Amino acid sequence: MSNRKLNSARNALFGLLLKFYQIIMPFVMRTIMIKSMGIEYAGINNLFISILQVLSLAELGIGAALIFSMYKPLANGDTEKVNALMNLYKKTFRVLGIIILGIGIIIFPFIPKFISGEIPGELNIYILYFMYLINTSLSYFLFAYKSSLLYATQRVDISNKIMIATSTVQYILQIISIIIYHNYYFYIISSIVYQLMTNLITAYIVKKKYPQYKPKGEVSKELKYDIKKRVIGLITNKIGGTLLNSTDTIIISSMFGLTTLGVYQNYYYIITSIISIAGILFYSCLASIGNSIITESEEKNYKNFLTFNFIISYISIVCCSLLIAIYQDFIKLWVGEKYTLDYGFIFLIVVFFYIYQIEQLIGTYKDAAGIWYEDRFRSLITGIINLILSFLLGKIIGLNGVKLATILSMILCSTPWLIINLFKYIFKESNKKLFCFELLKTTFLWAIISIITYIICNNIMYVGIKGIIIKGIISIIMSNILLLIFFYRSEYKKNTINIIKNILKLKEIEW
Repeated sequence: MSNRKLNSARNALFGLLLKFYQIIMPFVMRTIMIKSMGIEYAGINNLFISILQVLSLAELGIGAALIFSMYKPLANGDTEKVNALMNLYKKTFRVLGIIILGIGIIIFPFIPKFISGEIPGELNIYILYFMYLINTSLSYFLFAYKSSLLYATQRVDISNKIMIATSTVQYILQIISIIIYHNYYFYIISSIVYQLMTNLITAYIVKKKYPQYKPKGEVSKELKYDIKKRVIGLITNKIGGTLLNSTDTIIISSMFGLTTLGVYQNYYYIITSIISIAGILFYSCLASIGNSIITESEEKNYKNFLTFNFIISYISIVCCSLLIAIYQDFIKLWVGEKYTLDYGFIFLIVVFFYIYQIEQLIGTYKDAAGIWYEDRFRSLITGIINLILSFLLGKIIGLNGVKLATILSMILCSTPWLIINLFKYIFKESNKKLFCFELLKTTFLWAIISIITYIICNNIMYVGIKGIIIKGIISIIMSNILLLIFFYRSEYKKNTINIIKNILKLKEIEW
């Protein structure tokens, strides 16, 4: 096996392990925190993470652009240029760490404005925020730049192994701090310990593995300009993505309080976990799609795209049917009935999931084709629309209005814009109508199956684990039967069956 294939296999294996670990363990920690200390503590945790994600906008994709610039000099054995890039990375990240710390201190007096209602009595909100701020700032100091070499040399598996090991220590310390000491400050200190260990261990391993690379020298003006141009293409996407995903948490906390935020995040955690698992499929196909776009005809790429669209739509519809069937029952079993939201919210979050999967598909082709610069304003405009609508609909409708705002901003702005860019820069404009028709057809089918699932499962009286199993089985069987009937003669179904056969025969799949 070639080094490239070996590295890809290792990265995929340990990336998958880390992904499931990062889903299961936070779920366990959240459960322990809610049961032992209360939903408000989970709300505080989500709030500060979201605030600091907004602060981390200071990076604006600089790290990704610098790592991308290392690929060529590493392949050519140009140690001097790699050292210069590492030096630039080191200086840049230290400046960013100082900027984040400075901005964080500036908003220090305004922290209570982000929280509506009661704060757990024994907690000092300023001390907590400062601890979270220090933890975020640390990620930019203490040899953080050295991790760039692992990414640039395709040895992300090493980074993943380190994170699995250090996060295990973190979770053990956090469980002790919650169950034995009931101390939320110790819980945050455990996260700081994790960040310190991760940075120091990574620095030690990189130094041993790549002793020839040290941060010294200066990059040329031409290279700095090239990096700056790549960063511009990533800036608005990162700002828009943060406005879309992180500000909802801050708005909910400021409008409705920590308890409501904690309840909301229980539902949101489940949907984002499913999205992250689905993301493995998109990420694993990215390089193959990129190669196909360059080497194959536009006609073949478009047929592959429609097949991929069929697969994602099929999986998404089955997932949505399952979510509608068991979402509420799972929440009741997990945290109790007092921490449930109305069924209207479940419908909204399932709609969000379905639209998000469509955007993930189109976004994968956009990334594979490298049209970041052309797509630079979409995320930003969508994020601004979402922010404005969240405030307005949150005040008028309540919590459901905040989620409705996200859906409307995607339907009215983000998704149509993505489709326009897809057929402007990758496929022929004449194919746009056909794709939109296919999209409307599967969306209509999704709506019908979702309604049927709700009607059937809502009349099943079983509750708890038994109810979840029965409703889950019914929703999966029913959605698959209806989909297979509807797509009986579809050529995309036949293409998908051929792909599955190739996978079972261990043949390479090409998009």
